[in-house]
Amino acid sequence: MSDKKVSRPCHHCKSRSAPADTSKIHYEEFWLYRHCSSVQQRDRQAQKAGQLFSGLLAMNVMFLGSAFISSMIFNNVAITLTDVWILLSILKVLCLFWIIYYLLGTSRQPHAVLYRDSHAGAIWIRGSVLLFGSCSILLKVFHIGYSIILVHCKSRLEILFPSIEILFICTQAYFLWHHCKDCIQVQHNFTRCGLMLTIATNLLLWLLAVTNDTLHMEIESQLRNETTLCTCPNTICEVFQKGYILLYPFNTEYCLICCSVLYVMWKNVGRRISHHHIPPTKPKFKLQGVVFGPLLGTGAVIIGACVFIMYQIQATSLVPSRQVFVIYYSYYIVLLPLMSVGAVIGTIIHALEKKELDTLKNPTRSLDVVLLMGAALGQIGMSYFSIVALVATGPRDLLNSLALSYSVLLIFQNITQNVFVIDGLHRQCVTSPGKEEDTKEEQNCEAYSQRRVSVLELGQEIRKASLSYIHTYSHLSWKRRVLREISVFLVLCNIILWVLPTFGAHPVFENGMEKSFYGYSTWFVIVNFGLPLSVFYHMHSVMGLLEVYVTA
Repeated sequence: MSDKKVSRPCHHCKSRSAPADTSKIHYEEFWLYRHCSSVQQRDRQAQKAGQLFSGLLAMNVMFLGSAFISSMIFNNVAITLTDVWILLSILKVLCLFWIIYYLLGTSRQPHAVLYRDSHAGAIWIRGSVLLFGSCSILLKVFHIGYSIILVHCKSRLEILFPSIEILFICTQAYFLWHHCKDCIQVQHNFTRCGLMLTIATNLLLWLLAVTNDTLHMEIESQLRNETTLCTCPNTICEVFQKGYILLYPFNTEYCLICCSVLYVMWKNVGRRISHHHIPPTKPKFKLQGVVFGPLLGTGAVIIGACVFIMYQIQATSLVPSRQVFVIYYSYYIVLLPLMSVGAVIGTIIHALEKKELDTLKNPTRSLDVVLLMGAALGQIGMSYFSIVALVATGPRDLLNSLALSYSVLLIFQNITQNVFVIDGLHRQCVTSPGKEEDTKEEQNCEAYSQRRVSVLELGQEIRKASLSYIHTYSHLSWKRRVLREISVFLVLCNIILWVLPTFGAHPVFENGMEKSFYGYSTWFVIVNFGLPLSVFYHMHSVMGLLEVYVTA
């Protein structure tokens, strides 16, 4: 026994007898030794296989649905809109069955949700899902009401299909509100396939909305008093018409937001979050330490609202005046350079700061970057098409020159804003030095709100709040102060730039310059693909800029 023990020296004895240059090597400290065990390799391979299989499922569903929609566009006799609706209804019913199974079965299993992604499902993202989901439901209600009134000249299926979509929207919104942060640890493959099927269904709904505008064109022809088979007999029908046109863009935005949230859930399936990956609690959003950003942004919103009202009043006529297009483009030409300068200054301040980059794995942030870059391509691509058309026709006219300047400035603004937001999202959060004082003030305010106050005490508290605001503003470093001012200004500007195209201001299609160059059908497809992405870009930029403001 003793001989056997002597013949097998331990690794410490081997290290003593080894040469001097290898005596300090400890293989257990290497990353390859610690992380590439057979169990982890199998787990990683199974995760990649599940992601590949679910991705292939979504790809096949997308190709099938795209083939149906394309066939409906190019050969409306063989494949009709009803056939496309039947396919999408089948997909929606399958998604409903999976969501109900997830809510009642998968998520309630033991150890199903051990971790939750704190970065996923921010309150404004979930709020956007509820807002656009509610508008989409109202849109379908208008569609059903319009079809019921004109049931003598419309198919009864136009009542059934929107009803199924209302049920799908409600169930999906509830599912995303309560479970968007889940890192599910059971039934990985089935959950991934269900999520990818739901993503593919939402993408097909978005594709159908941006390519098929038959009902929209039918309503517009009725509003222009053109002879059609179906004519509204009463005022209620006209209300449904105008409501449908007003709420139509919200459905496309709802589909895109749901796809982004579902993709984060798909990336989080099977994800284990260790303790050192749990980020510190971010400061809450408080509009303190900013003065000029809200003032300039509010001014931009008020002026933009006036331009929008003026545009809507004049552009609804059969022959819109050139003056309204000049005013619209002039507003953009003044606003876009200010936004670009603000984004460039913010990027320079980020470069001057000594804040460390947040290099931890974060699927939500990675998706935010992809969505910002991808959604910006819609507006940038549409702008390049406009530039080619305007340069080819000769920008000698005032309106052509303004439209050309608008397209060039829009490209530059999107690029500079993307750089600023993406750089800000990768910066680590800074804890305010006066955090303890703020906490004490909040506790005092909560305790104070629980008792009745007199008018004199209320005036004293208002004075204290004003002094606290001035104290916070004066104690912020100039870099953080400028970053917050820029972020608030860009948030308000992106809000008004989101409102203008969302509620019907589309000069790129109504001015007739690009339409006459490319032809109606070609430019209609370009605008229908680029404009929803542009609207989604401004809305998603607001979310990213709020993150930059909070972490500044």
